[in-house]
Amino acid sequence: MITSRYRVPAAASADDPGADTELLRLREELAAEYDLQESLYHFGDTDFSFLSVRDSYALLDRISPEEFLKDEQMPYWAEIWPAAVTLSHVIMEDLDIAGKSVVELGAGVGMASVAAAKKGARVLVTDYSTEALKFALYNALRNGVVLETGRLDWRMVRSDEKFDIVIAADVLYERVNLLPIVTAIETLLKPGGAAYIADPRRRLAEQFLELVNENGFRVTASDMHDATGDRTIAVTVYRIERVAG
Repeated sequence: MITSRYRVPAAASADDPGADTELLRLREELAAEYDLQESLYHFGDTDFSFLSVRDSYALLDRISPEEFLKDEQMPYWAEIWPAAVTLSHVIMEDLDIAGKSVVELGAGVGMASVAAAKKGARVLVTDYSTEALKFALYNALRNGVVLETGRLDWRMVRSDEKFDIVIAADVLYERVNLLPIVTAIETLLKPGGAAYIADPRRRLAEQFLELVNENGFRVTASDMHDATGDRTIAVTVYRIERVAG
């Protein structure tokens, strides 16, 4: 079930003093809780700025043993991962998504969702972490786009809402997540739609693809590379579609 939904107001994308005030308020709220860093990116012909946590490992102390046993949730949301950067390039440079509905799974700070909204899509950015959604909201305001945020546990997706496109970056990191992600795609994707999953070539991706094929989808893989600092990161973007029949 998608809960705690919030829509970034349209005024955020205009020269509205109210939007600047809300941006400043949210920045101060986040700065009171986290050590922040803001990073600049260029996708297509557009510049972006994204806020994230400087050191995600510092957040481990916030997780009590009781909370970990309940959800086994690590603060992966707090970083900008190379797969999210690659997926954002693909969205801005290769996909025709203006006017289409898009949902992101495990969005973290919302980079790919913001790129999709900038490209003209109607976007719902989701994550299990409500902390992540605060950053996604800030980054939407910061980049002047309109989108909606919502809390979603991909282990139990119950929704009648369907989307033209499902996107996710670097979500295939635990075996227990693989089938729930396939099920989430099955539940959320419209007939004729497509999912784009960006992965830094983890071994678990092979098992994920087996499950995708077993559940009536076909996959097209595109191998890409992105520079991160002085490193070149290999990322594969999987386009997943239902097999007609």
